[in-house]
Amino acid sequence: MSVRHRKTATLMLVAILLLSVILGCAKQENTPASTSMDGTANEKSITLSWPRDIGTMNPHVYNPSQLFAQSMIYEPLVSYKQGGKLEPALAESWTISKDGKIYTFKLRKGVKFSDGTLFNAAIVKKNFDAIMKNEKTHSWLGIVSVLDKTEAVDDSTFRMTLKEPYYPVLQDLSVVRPFRFLGEAGFPDDGDTSKGIKKPVGTGPWMLDEYKQDEYATFKRNPNYWGTAPKVDKIIVKIIPDGETRVMAFEKGDLDLIYGEGVISLDAFKQLRDTNNYVTKLSEPVGTRSLLLNSSNPKLADLRVRLALQHGFNKQAMVEGVTSGLEEKADTVLSKNYPYTNVDLQPVDYDVEKSKALLDEAGWKLPAGGTVREKNGQQLDFELIFDKTDPVQKAMAETIQAEWGELGVKVNLTGLELTVQIKRLRSNQFDLYFWYNYGAPYDPHSFINVIAKKSFGISEVLSALPMKKDLDQQVHEALSSTDETKRQELYASILKTLQEQSAIVPISYIKKTAVYQKKITNFVFPANRDENPFERIEIGK
Repeated sequence: MSVRHRKTATLMLVAILLLSVILGCAKQENTPASTSMDGTANEKSITLSWPRDIGTMNPHVYNPSQLFAQSMIYEPLVSYKQGGKLEPALAESWTISKDGKIYTFKLRKGVKFSDGTLFNAAIVKKNFDAIMKNEKTHSWLGIVSVLDKTEAVDDSTFRMTLKEPYYPVLQDLSVVRPFRFLGEAGFPDDGDTSKGIKKPVGTGPWMLDEYKQDEYATFKRNPNYWGTAPKVDKIIVKIIPDGETRVMAFEKGDLDLIYGEGVISLDAFKQLRDTNNYVTKLSEPVGTRSLLLNSSNPKLADLRVRLALQHGFNKQAMVEGVTSGLEEKADTVLSKNYPYTNVDLQPVDYDVEKSKALLDEAGWKLPAGGTVREKNGQQLDFELIFDKTDPVQKAMAETIQAEWGELGVKVNLTGLELTVQIKRLRSNQFDLYFWYNYGAPYDPHSFINVIAKKSFGISEVLSALPMKKDLDQQVHEALSSTDETKRQELYASILKTLQEQSAIVPISYIKKTAVYQKKITNFVFPANRDENPFERIEIGK
């Protein structure tokens, strides 16, 4: 080959190499999945997965928007911390009138939304007005039914007046939705956020950067954030609906973190933990898995029957077997890591002989040669409905069916879609039903609220309790009391009554799981069940 031809060939080779580098860079810049692993040396990012799309990021509506993502963008006036402690967030301080009706908030000065506009009392009021315009949608939250009026007193002072005292105002304001704040640029022209928003503009530490529905969402740090900036630059959320696919992606190194409730099977969590190649963590209890025994069913209206059913299955063995020990047996309806719930209550222990004796006493006898107890020509049988997509519910339902069958109680299992299941709960069309409380920061006040308030299904479950009217009155007094000592006494009485009546049977305490690569440090579960875990997270060197 001549020198000239060699030079030409060399130049062509260099051109091809340069073109491949350019194309490779372009591909990398347009692929969020590779940003996590192959980002620039100065950019620190974390990639996690989520089973469903993050949604529209509208702070004032519910599904399909995902709570953890909403909490990255939008902030509350008050923040809920470990042990139920309430700390300043967008409000740096507040005062409460002696009658418990007027709350005056001093807003933090110098706060800006991610677009650079100022946060002030006027925008707080605009958000409250938008929320209360759709009061019925938000009626599940106690503050909504007692809120009378709101005022922007001046730029940094916001005041709310209640119709009557309601002590959990601050707890309700700390939840992820609906009382968080959208910037002016995000509001639709008519101000009605229930129909949608123009764009997600918040004061939080993160802002939505890139988004492709059902594929991925990328969040970057908010340059105008008023607080301590996150330690990482970017959070990438890959949408992976299938749990097994999610685990495979994590093991390949495509994911840095799997976090949440039900985002990974308990078996997969245990397997990843046992490899010692990753860091695995369990949170404190975030909720209780309970079984509702519907007292409006005449067979379940008898306390002896309800107690017999609770005595009649080995809760410890079931929880250990079904959850591989990753959930904890529950002896009380609410765990003791909420305010007002550290109350001494007598557990209902596993005792087959006592269970049989109670059923006999209630008149439910086993006929000669029979397997199902009878009374007045009726069999002692019940339908247990469960979420057919939840393997834990299904396994627990089958265990209960088998153990109660040994007592002479027939249990028919019905697996339903979750939406149908919830519809039957609210219409009181069931005998037995798996139910979960709301967790922090909603409980214990939201829990006792649904005990007394109809239309959520729980009050109806308790309808045959002889002391139901007294229970409802105690709930009202507890929620409206301005006396801390009296409030604790009322909670103790309410929880004691529920424990003794066995219409809500505690099964296990649910915990969040986290599995992450060892390069991640300072991972801490948030105190608020629905918050994101990125506040302190870092990437090690």
